[in-house]
Amino acid sequence: MHQGSCLCGAVSFSVTAEPKGASVCHCGQCRKQSGHLWASAYAPETEVEITGPVKWCEASKTAKRGFCPDCGSFLFWKAHDEDTISFALGALDGPTGIRLEKHIFVADRGDYYDIADGVPQKD
Repeated sequence: MHQGSCLCGAVSFSVTAEPKGASVCHCGQCRKQSGHLWASAYAPETEVEITGPVKWCEASKTAKRGFCPDCGSFLFWKAHDEDTISFALGALDGPTGIRLEKHIFVADRGDYYDIADGVPQKD
């Protein structure tokens, strides 16, 4: 099981399933909301328990983003037509044993950094 929380601790979550699809997103929305990029993994929504006052933002017609209304930590991403939920890897407590599988939306990455970790990249 993995546990995590926002910066101020008002929102916490636990993931009972094995996280899948660990990735770093370089899309414009993730860069704007996080200030750089967003690392996440996903699990079935039924295996992620969220406690606290999550505020959901309809980021697009296809997905919403969940964050703490107190400290602003961006914690979740949920596609409207999927039964999984993505959660911020940086919000997890302690060692995770999770390894990145890919970088996504790299065509949208900022021009101020390079991706040089050898992990596969998808435009």
